Amino acid sequence: MQRLYLDWNATTPLRAEAKAAMIEAMDIVGNPSSVHMEGRAAKSLMEKCRAQIASAIGADGQDIVFTSGTTEASALVHAGRDIHCAAIEHDAVTAWCDPDLPVDGYGRVTVATPQRSSLQIANSETGVIQTLPEGLWSTDLTQGFGKIPLAFNWMGATCGLISAHKLGGPKGIGAVVLKQGTDLSSALKGGGQEMGRRAGTENLIGIAGFSAASEAAMRDLANGVWEEVAEFRNILKKALAEAVEDVYFPGYDVAPAGTAAGEAPALLPNTLSVISPAWKGETQVMRMDLAGFAVSAGSACSSGKVRASGVLRAMGWGEDLAGCAMRLSLGPGITHEAIDRFVEAWAKARRKHGEKLRA
Repeated sequence: MQRLYLDWNATTPLRAEAKAAMIEAMDIVGNPSSVHMEGRAAKSLMEKCRAQIASAIGADGQDIVFTSGTTEASALVHAGRDIHCAAIEHDAVTAWCDPDLPVDGYGRVTVATPQRSSLQIANSETGVIQTLPEGLWSTDLTQGFGKIPLAFNWMGATCGLISAHKLGGPKGIGAVVLKQGTDLSSALKGGGQEMGRRAGTENLIGIAGFSAASEAAMRDLANGVWEEVAEFRNILKKALAEAVEDVYFPGYDVAPAGTAAGEAPALLPNTLSVISPAWKGETQVMRMDLAGFAVSAGSACSSGKVRASGVLRAMGWGEDLAGCAMRLSLGPGITHEAIDRFVEAWAKARRKHGEKLRA
């Protein structure tokens, strides 16, 4: 049975370019902080990669601070500060920020005090893209970087959070992107790496993979790869709606009852949240896994937690419906045949589940 991976928002397959860059970096012996020839070679590669990642995200090289991922990046910019966010943010952000910002039925957030707020560029479960206000303290760019055009220097935010494994790079490497002149000091005390902003020897192998992946991701964007994925996402949504009755797509073109009428928001090109009433999201994930499809019930970092989606609950979906959501996130290379296979398998499992409920 050929498996189909539909969980790209959790993590992406490692790009060939990233793998090759990492293997090459393994032969560099020196520590980037050492002053001898070997150390200078490591430092040179690291700074070249820093500049390449900065170019991809539309920032300045000296304002990229390498971390172990978005979770550490969030702790670095939020710990000890009075920052507000919405409950739709990733747990890595809500862990440090007060999740009291209002969210409408389409997943859009209202920010009253940008300089004391954090707002993601796009949601990992619904794909809803936010409009960032000028002067925002921080923005989680993890899901948008590599899928939609971004230019950090034009966003008006002070801090941005990015991660390599969401765009075809390795796991365990990420960065904070800073507005020029921002004073940021590390809670980790050590050797003073990253201009004193994040102590600890830099992960040169991971950085090399991150850089190569970001360059490849920008080529994909320029070549319209994600526009093609968006077309397949729309085909998938239409096919699911036609295959069964009583199915909802939060953020896409529907909001909970009582939501004021308005235009649906822009979405990530690959993301589709699907609510199938009376069929728990965790059960859907298990049934699809057995059928050969990798999907999720929400953020991968919340897997194993039997609870309704906090994102959907914040949008106004009731506990019962929010607990019956499945997230589908597509990647380049998806085909009509793959979509047909998934829709057939999912609809078949849905009908069997309905029969059990009626028995």
